[in-house]
Amino acid sequence: MEEFKSWEEMSIVEQYACQYWDMFKDAHGVRPRGIDTSTWTEADFEVQFANLAKVIEAEEIARSQAQSRAIVEFETRVANLMHPSTNRERVIGWLMDAESVNGDFEYFCYTQGLPYGYFRKAA
Repeated sequence: MEEFKSWEEMSIVEQYACQYWDMFKDAHGVRPRGIDTSTWTEADFEVQFANLAKVIEAEEIARSQAQSRAIVEFETRVANLMHPSTNRERVIGWLMDAESVNGDFEYFCYTQGLPYGYFRKAA
């Protein structure tokens, strides 16, 4: 069985292969399958890194825009459910119960498309 190499023991091409694996997941949400990088050169990887960086940037912009829309939609929903005998915390509790998130605010953020940490109190 081959022992794992530390980052410092890897060649540049081996390090690039690791970076490619991570960047591909950042860009596409899944690890690459069926892509043989064993014959790629540093230049091959660098071309792919440039392409993946563009995809990652576009995905980040789209994610940010989607989260901004989700915040507006969520806050509108909360406001619409409010009435004189409720408060924001109770309405959010109802919405969390409806999603069956069992008090997990981060999972609730995920189900609503909100940014993680949206419900954290400022320190």
